[in-house]
Amino acid sequence: MSPKQNSAVGEQAAAKSKKTTKAAKRTSEKPADVKSPSSERTSGRSGSSKPAAKAPGAKRPKSAKPESHLAMVRRARRINRELADVYPYAHPELDFRNPFELLVATVLSAQTTDLRVNQTTPALFAKYPTPEDMAAAVPEELEEVIRPTGFFRAKTRSLIGLSTALRDRYDGEVPGTLKDLVTLPGVGRKTANVVLGNAFGVPGLTVDTHFGRLVRRWKWTDQEDPEKVEAEIAAIFPKSEWTMLSHRIIFHGRRVCHSRKPACGACPIAPLCPSYGEGETDPEKAKKLLKYELGGYPGQRLSPPPDYPGKPAPPLGTPAGAE
Repeated sequence: MSPKQNSAVGEQAAAKSKKTTKAAKRTSEKPADVKSPSSERTSGRSGSSKPAAKAPGAKRPKSAKPESHLAMVRRARRINRELADVYPYAHPELDFRNPFELLVATVLSAQTTDLRVNQTTPALFAKYPTPEDMAAAVPEELEEVIRPTGFFRAKTRSLIGLSTALRDRYDGEVPGTLKDLVTLPGVGRKTANVVLGNAFGVPGLTVDTHFGRLVRRWKWTDQEDPEKVEAEIAAIFPKSEWTMLSHRIIFHGRRVCHSRKPACGACPIAPLCPSYGEGETDPEKAKKLLKYELGGYPGQRLSPPPDYPGKPAPPLGTPAGAE
């Protein structure tokens, strides 16, 4: 090897040795506890950027927070709007032509269906068209007329009592205030609100069994006492909505959201219902649970409003299948 070649080789070896020395120096200066990014992603220790993956099958903690009162109010009002779209024809399901007929029919509706009341009142009002006529009724004869509605003896006492009070204290006219109505025999807040809302146009909430059941199912209230239910629901909605809200809820309770087996799979407000799944969720099976006009059957009124989309109910004594 020539002196020139030997010198070149020596220079290359010296350069390589110098680089190795610098690399070793940098390695020795690196802190012992510094981890690579990959080790930080996989480590489950404190201070890592991502926790370690959970074992398969491990349960995750529930992240849903309890619904705030404001959120509940917003959801309740949205349900009301949705029901208004579903039941634009919602109405009182008792046949009546004046405040006295509605008052009597509402008293008779206790512990029976509106359908049975509607089938009974044509003969009742033909015989006793005014408070004066009913106040003078022979109890046994009145009992016989209203017998189909059940509890006919107690109802007879109430009808004669309230008719007598209307005759003697209100000149034969039904009063238009809650304060006066609840003084009549057999008349409580529910009956009074039905009469006020539908005969006088005074807003009121009708807290019947359907209303109370659904507002509890929807988590608007947990109250059981009707007056407390009325107070809590009244605080959620504008007063102008009270009467129609009552009709919509009662309609929905009778047609879709039944007590024992609600038709969840056919419910138009299912996405807003915290109790979805308590009933039948299969859409086809749920459709078979629908009642009245939604199920293709007659409604409860013999004389429904003109905009009612279903069939009128048959008169009392109509053979099955003849309507």
